[in-house]
Amino acid sequence: MKVVFFGSPRAALPSLERLIEGGHDMALVITQPDKPAGRGKEPTPPPVKEAALGRGIPVLQPEKIRKDQRVLEALKTIAPDINVVVAYGQIIPAAVTELPRFKSINVHFSLLPKYRGAAPVQWTILNGEATTGVTIFELNERMDEGDILSRLEAEIGPREKAHELEERLSRLGAELLVKTLERIEHLPHIPQEHAQATPAPRLHKDQGRIDWTKDCVSIDRRIRAFSPWPGAYTFFRGRRLIVHEGIPLPAPAPASPPGRIVELRKEGPLIGCGGGGAYLIARLQRENRKEMAAADFLRGTKMELGDCLG
Repeated sequence: MKVVFFGSPRAALPSLERLIEGGHDMALVITQPDKPAGRGKEPTPPPVKEAALGRGIPVLQPEKIRKDQRVLEALKTIAPDINVVVAYGQIIPAAVTELPRFKSINVHFSLLPKYRGAAPVQWTILNGEATTGVTIFELNERMDEGDILSRLEAEIGPREKAHELEERLSRLGAELLVKTLERIEHLPHIPQEHAQATPAPRLHKDQGRIDWTKDCVSIDRRIRAFSPWPGAYTFFRGRRLIVHEGIPLPAPAPASPPGRIVELRKEGPLIGCGGGGAYLIARLQRENRKEMAAADFLRGTKMELGDCLG
């Protein structure tokens, strides 16, 4: 099958690679423009671009796909059988999605209609879901509202972080994609139950700030959901600390206002939380420094019982 692939981040790579392994004709890749990264702010290509060029697949990188006629003209020349979209990052106009013989399908990392939007994996963890999955649906002009073609359910690990879950779903989605394309002519189109929809909007950095008045389980979900970006953080002596990992301890901690250090263990500081529980920080990072074990942090930074975070 002749395919035009739309995708940008690392999570899209398993689908691209699996399509190539499956013998599909990858005629073109559409991805986001290069973006500045690192301390030098050097232009950095999306992972999908690097993978495509490494395999000799032509690439287009429109700034705004709705206003760039090159994409539509390229598709008219290629005449693909289908467009496949995985975490592309822009809303694609109907003129592009409707052009192929089998139109356009999207690999989405949730069980639609739940968690429509740019950050389904993160919001699934934030809300304490026990299960999630992958949905492949036909694109229309509304965000993640097209008819469902196939779905696969998956459990969420009790300590699974957002980037770990996304990586696992990306592999499951790649396998489901290949199976879906094999049966594309015969699959029923199942309309979504829009009344059951929940949003999963893009995350912002300020949403990662830890509120120690929340219970420790909610705090743990935020830390796992914001790993590795935008990062859950707190403040210690006026400086930002990113918290990468820890353990919620719902059992009553020594009486202390939320955010206070109630115990200094060899693994790291134990922080009082709302509801009487506590959170043991295991890995953290000073701003603009490398991630480290909290035990190493304590050896180089003086913390005392009663010190306050946040």
